[in-house]
Amino acid sequence: MSVLRRTGQALLAPLLAVVIALVISGAVMAAIGVDPLRALSVMTDFGETPSQQVTAIVVVLNRAVPLFLAGLAVAVAFRMGLFNIGVEGQYRMATVVAAGVGASVSLPGPLHVLLIIVVAMGMAAIWAGIVGVLKVTRGVSEVISSIMLNFIALGLASFLLTGPLRGSEPGASIVTTKEIPESGWFPSLNGVFGALGLADPPRQLYGFLLVAVVVGVVVAVLLKRTRFGFDLRATGLSASAASASGVDAKRMVITTMLISGAIAGLIGLPDLLGADHNYGTQFTSGLGFLGIAIALLGRNNPIGIAVAAVLFAFLDRASVPLQIANIPSSVVTIIQGTIVLAVVIANEVARRIARRQAESGTAVAPPAAGDGSSGEPDAGPPSGPALSNASGATGRTDPMGSAS
Repeated sequence: MSVLRRTGQALLAPLLAVVIALVISGAVMAAIGVDPLRALSVMTDFGETPSQQVTAIVVVLNRAVPLFLAGLAVAVAFRMGLFNIGVEGQYRMATVVAAGVGASVSLPGPLHVLLIIVVAMGMAAIWAGIVGVLKVTRGVSEVISSIMLNFIALGLASFLLTGPLRGSEPGASIVTTKEIPESGWFPSLNGVFGALGLADPPRQLYGFLLVAVVVGVVVAVLLKRTRFGFDLRATGLSASAASASGVDAKRMVITTMLISGAIAGLIGLPDLLGADHNYGTQFTSGLGFLGIAIALLGRNNPIGIAVAAVLFAFLDRASVPLQIANIPSSVVTIIQGTIVLAVVIANEVARRIARRQAESGTAVAPPAAGDGSSGEPDAGPPSGPALSNASGATGRTDPMGSAS
């Protein structure tokens, strides 16, 4: 019964946040002269023909894959009590370098794809590792250093794109790298639709979806079923207490940032290997920052992150139909922003309720910061004094639901 209770507490905050966000968004839309019910009808209209409906689903899933990976990258750092706000720069650097390397070699299909993936993960891990090294050696806040590295990464990626890795003709309006040979493309999953008797959509369903599922499973097992995951969460709650029990807190910070960065390196690959086959000035941006909201909404749980990624992908896809219906696409931004705000408030309310119940003896334990599925504490995104944990802080209050 305690498991069901903890699960209910974990689901309370995100569900409450979504409901509140929809109510507030509806009120804002009404205030600016938009009929909320009409906007909802347009957003949920996937088309009239089977082909249109399947295509809409493909669009949502393709958008959800990189968002899911972004949420995982942020969540791994959150579990350690680190705020990896540099995911944006990490995946942009990884994608442009991987695109350049992938276009410069010719290998058999599987090896070519594997090389691109390894290069992307390695580049992003190195970029994120800089943040970890600065934190443990100089005490630099990962928030400050990762923000600064974002600007450096964007500038460096722009230099590589317009310089050594440029593949487009001089004077072209859209600058891109050279196209990756077909041996480096990731196969699509469109064959699944034929096997299920569904209409074959004109768009390709990213085969990288399978990679994202595997990464999600690996992250879940790593964090919840291994000694490393326990040490990671324990260090996030109290670096000094973890050190007293034999955990190398500084090493854990660097390792966590390397893992978070490696996952971030995968964010741009679904589009790179599944559709664009090159990196250019119009390549998808902003996924790293959306990953923060998705990790918060999913409470750092891979399953919750997957649901949050699909929700945000659904909202992104709805922007085009809204414009066609003469409804401002900013409605989507309003909903997404309201969800983020509501998540922060709902998590804090749920945490205080759980703490009061635990103090009064009516609950077994407050919900875990990460997902609420177990009684052991998990580290959530840092706040205030939490930023100095890796340097030896003795304890903190977790904004996502646990206290040390």
